[in-house]
Parts: sequence; C-alpha cells; structure tokens
Amino acid sequence: MADNARAKKLADLIREVVAEKLQRGIKDPRLGTHVTITDTRVTGDLREATVFYTVYGDDEDRASAAAGLESAKGILRSAVGRAAGTKFTPTLTFVADALPENARTIEDLLDKARASDAQVRQASSGATFAGDADPYKKPGEDEAAE
Repeated sequence: MADNARAKKLADLIREVVAEKLQRGIKDPRLGTHVTITDTRVTGDLREATVFYTVYGDDEDRASAAAGLESAKGILRSAVGRAAGTKFTPTLTFVADALPENARTIEDLLDKARASDAQVRQASSGATFAGDADPYKKPGEDEAAE
C-alpha cells in the first residue's frame, strides 16, 4: 500500500494532466472551456482516481460535458499513464462537483439571515428596557426603604 504523500502527489499530477489535456488535447466540442477540474482523489492503493469537475452552464451543458468526459476517458487515462510513469495507471471516474450549488445555497441562507437581522434591528431601534434602568438590588437599599 502506498503512503498518503504519494497518493496526494499522484492526485495533483492527474488533476494537472487532465486539465491540460481537456484544454489543449481533446477536440470534443462538448468539453471546450466549460469544464473546470476542481479536485482529484486517489485511493491508497493508487488503483482508482476520482476526478471532480464543474461545468458552467445549464443542465443541458452539464449532461453533454458528462457524456464528453466519459467518451474521452481512455485518452485521458493514457495521458495520465504517460505522465505518471507508474506500473499501473489508475482508472478515472468523473464526478460532478456540487460546489457551485452548495455555495449558492449558503449565499441564500446568509441573505435570509441578513434580512432577519435587519428586521430585528429595525424592531428594536425605538424599544426600551422592560424593567428599571438598573434591575439589580444594591446592598443597603432595603434598609433605606423601611
């Protein structure tokens, strides 16, 4: 079994080679400049690699990019094998990264929180305290009241 440093190094190499090959070596119009490689993970035995990607566009663009990546998988794997120089070239699995959708959801939640904070701030702007200005008893006050 390989150590984590070697797997990390191979993952970085795979990310660079796949990104470079997608940009310059693959002539598929479905891929083009729409696909961005975000992350790559390699298993501990260096046999399988998961490549995460994002596609900027609508659902149709995402579906066509996924089909383009599946059709170019062999070419990309052979390019990785040439660059890595390892005994076994890892199999590539392409997974659409959910990062843009997650970021959009977080932004929506933050906008709701800001709006709620603004409502609370507006409601409390003219409000006063429910009790006295200083609700705590001080020593000696009880004797003075009697």
